[in-house]
Amino acid sequence: MKEAVHIGRNPSAEPDLETLVGRVALGDEDAFASVYDRVMGPVLGTVRAVLRDLAQSEEVAQEILVEVWRTAPRYRTDRGTAINWILTLAHRRAIDRVRSLEASAARDRKAALLDHMPEFDQVSEQVEDRLEREQVRRCLRTLTEIQRQAVTLAYYRGLTYRQVAESLTLPLGTVKTRLRDGLIRLRDCLGVTA
Repeated sequence: MKEAVHIGRNPSAEPDLETLVGRVALGDEDAFASVYDRVMGPVLGTVRAVLRDLAQSEEVAQEILVEVWRTAPRYRTDRGTAINWILTLAHRRAIDRVRSLEASAARDRKAALLDHMPEFDQVSEQVEDRLEREQVRRCLRTLTEIQRQAVTLAYYRGLTYRQVAESLTLPLGTVKTRLRDGLIRLRDCLGVTA
């Protein structure tokens, strides 16, 4: 029968992880160094699988091992192996970090949106302007065709009375009368008091 060949330390001479965690619970720094050496790789692997960012993963892995040092007295062998306890801590902490990063990103997005939102007064002014434009359009539809054309040319295109008359091929006096009548009708329709 062949004997197993072991490279490095003699595995039978080292205590198991549960024993080491028990010693860490009592404040044994050498036991913690052994725990650190044994679990850092699996802890980093677990955290990196969740976070995908090496720098963040290393930071969280360090936090986990500090937590193992502080909370070792809470570990109970009747609830599972020490490695499972440590990897559960690692997974939970990695998930917490992801949630924290997502919440922070959401807050940043919300703050950026709030910075770009117009003030309430701007919004109300825009609504009022839109309503006024719609009311003017509605009132313009109540004018005769010549009145509407004359008002549009004079007030929306900025033409003079003479230019309006030439554009509509009407006498200047007729254009002035149509404009005056059209404006009176608009004033009444819009409810403007002089």
